[in-house]
Amino acid sequence: MPAATVRFEALKAFIQSAFLSQGLPEADATQVASLMAEADLQGSDGHGVIRLPQYIKRIRAGGINIHPDIKVVRERAAMAVVDGDNGMGHLVVSKAVDLAIAKARDTGVAWVSTRMSNHAGPASLYARKPLQHDMLGLYFAVGNANHLPPWGGMDMLLSTNPISAGVPAAEEPPVVLDMATTVAAYGKVKAKAKAGAMMPEGWMIDRQGKPLLDPNRSGEGFLLPIGGHKGYGLALIVGLLAGTLGGAAMGRDVIDFNADHVSVTNTGQAILVIDLAAFGDPQDFKHAVDKLVRDLRGAERLPGVERIWLPGEQSHQRRQQYAATGIPLSAGVVADLTTLAGELGIAPLV
Repeated sequence: MPAATVRFEALKAFIQSAFLSQGLPEADATQVASLMAEADLQGSDGHGVIRLPQYIKRIRAGGINIHPDIKVVRERAAMAVVDGDNGMGHLVVSKAVDLAIAKARDTGVAWVSTRMSNHAGPASLYARKPLQHDMLGLYFAVGNANHLPPWGGMDMLLSTNPISAGVPAAEEPPVVLDMATTVAAYGKVKAKAKAGAMMPEGWMIDRQGKPLLDPNRSGEGFLLPIGGHKGYGLALIVGLLAGTLGGAAMGRDVIDFNADHVSVTNTGQAILVIDLAAFGDPQDFKHAVDKLVRDLRGAERLPGVERIWLPGEQSHQRRQQYAATGIPLSAGVVADLTTLAGELGIAPLV
């Protein structure tokens, strides 16, 4: 059971107040707060307000630039590289997505990479943004700490390296895939720890290859890739595309921002945007997506299966439910936010 339930606007206002207290410009504080609260609104509780104390700690330690000069450093008609100047990742990636959308209108497809960025929350926030423009979004990122060794090894040289895709539909909810290349994102491990819950078997193993279930002992092992060696390969490719290609950190160069609050992370992300109009009438495509979604949902089910879900449907339902009833927060998160409010001299959330 949640320790508290809060409205979206109240959560956003609290996050904004925290950032304003640390000197972030008002427009930047508002934008980051809105994206963080939206993460909790859709149930991505490993990447929302739970991260606020960590962000504030990095800002206070000088690990994040609160007045970045976010700019394009390389550009052609259908691509660009955005240097985030070590600013908040939410700001850097938002600029990259907006630029990719603008370019895709002219070129049909556009790729924008980021470097010198930071943790930016759940990948789906950015893959979803092109949907408002009848465009497809594909997002890739290098995780902000290495939790995955190469297949068969024990040196953690790769991260969860997420992938997200946003595909618009006409009447159905958009198809939105958001997945780590590990069985679970590390944010989910942190959320389990704050909730006082154990991890299911299959998320992590220890250095003897045995299941690791206690999230408070996560440092004693590592995450498992999806699909065994295939997930390891996918994590590597995503890291090369999102990190190495744009000049961002990868492999041994990745900074563990859970433990190091000072060093520049040089996080890399990439967004690929496809304009549906370049391929035909967007409405024809979206109606075709509707048909496929209904066919999949209506497929004959195995015994005991109540419903077939499409990627993003459960997050869509949470958005609707939490918008009406409030966003649930665990006791551990509420306690951390209350402590943070006292330290910053701002009004507590609850």
